[in-house]
Order: sequence, then structure tokens, then C-alpha cells
Amino acid sequence: MKNKPINSEKILSDYGNYLLTQGERPKNIYVFAQENHFDEKEFYQFFSSFEHLEKEILKHFFQKSLELSLEIEGYEDMSAKERLLNLYFIFFENLTMNRSLVLMILGKKNLSTLQKLHELKSEHQKFIKTLDFNDLEILEKAKDSIKNFNEKSREEALWLHFLSIIEFWQKDESPSFEKTDLFIEKTIDTGFEFLNNEPLKKIIDLGKFLWKEKFQKS
Repeated sequence: MKNKPINSEKILSDYGNYLLTQGERPKNIYVFAQENHFDEKEFYQFFSSFEHLEKEILKHFFQKSLELSLEIEGYEDMSAKERLLNLYFIFFENLTMNRSLVLMILGKKNLSTLQKLHELKSEHQKFIKTLDFNDLEILEKAKDSIKNFNEKSREEALWLHFLSIIEFWQKDESPSFEKTDLFIEKTIDTGFEFLNNEPLKKIIDLGKFLWKEKFQKS
């Protein structure tokens, strides 16, 4: 007997449960649909493939985190830095609540080349566009070579910084992943002042650098 009409969140939930319990993707969409009591054609109303679905899971976590951050009292009066911090803290708390699933989806590939992050990147850029760059301390403390970038390039720099946090979180073994919270706060506070004159090339290595120089000694 089939359930009531399916929706995207139900498919996302069913797929996540399958990955966690089986440790791999379903054999095909038909089998996945049958096991969860809906028709294969209903899957295609929302997603084109399992790859597409996995992209949407990461996007979904970001969107839900942003919704929560917007509900914080006094949000409209927050600085760009405070809005960035609040969203990142909520997002990584969300990831932690779903850590096993997220780690399976991300795998062990280089995040900067991972196609699964395409939708997440799009959502991140939309959010960054809402911030006042002139009020964004992380860029004010950057090298001149980054501060003088156009808006699109600075969006890319902030995305690569965001990726460095995800990489850090993937490897974090501290209780409650408290060092990830510290990493978020420290890197946003200090901006890109650690970078040399090769602006974007070094951003993705920022996490590894700070782990070695600041956190392993604590």
C-alpha cells in the first residue's frame, strides 16, 4: 500500500536513512522508490539522480541553518561579521547532528573540486551577497591583494575559506567538535592576514596552517 503523495523532504530523509543503514547508495532509483512505497516517477519530480539528491542534502542543511539564523533576535541590527558567525555556528551544529551522513556524502576527495558542493556553493554565494563587504572584518584584515579584488573574487575567497572550515570539521576529533567552533571564530577574527601574496591559492590551506600553529599547541 502506497503512502500519501511524496515530497522532497521525505525523499531526502529516506535516502539519508538508507545510506546510514546500508553504507552505500541503493542499487537504482526504482528499488529505492519501491522500498519506500512510492513510484519511481515521483522521485523524478524532485531529483534527477542520486548525485543530484546528495547535492540537495547539503544545500538543504545550509538553507535550514540560514532560516534559523534569521530568527535570532536582533538579526537586523547585527554586523556582517556577527551574521556570518551565527550562520556558520548553526550550520556546523547542523552538520554535526548529521555527521555520519555528511561524511559519507563528502567522501575523502578534495573539497575544492567536489561537484557535490555545487548547490551548497550557490546558496553560500547568495548569502554572502546579502552582506556589506565594507563591514566585513575578515576582508578588512586581508592583504591588499585580496581587498582590492572585485566583489565576485571576494565571494570566491569567502567560499574557499568556508571550505577550509568544512575540511577542519571533517578532521576534528575534539569533544563536541569544540575546536571547529574555535577555528570559525579565530579565522573570521583574524581575516586572511596569514596569507601571502598568492591570494586565493593559499586560502584552502588556511585550516591546516592554523591547526598546526595555534590549536595543536593548546
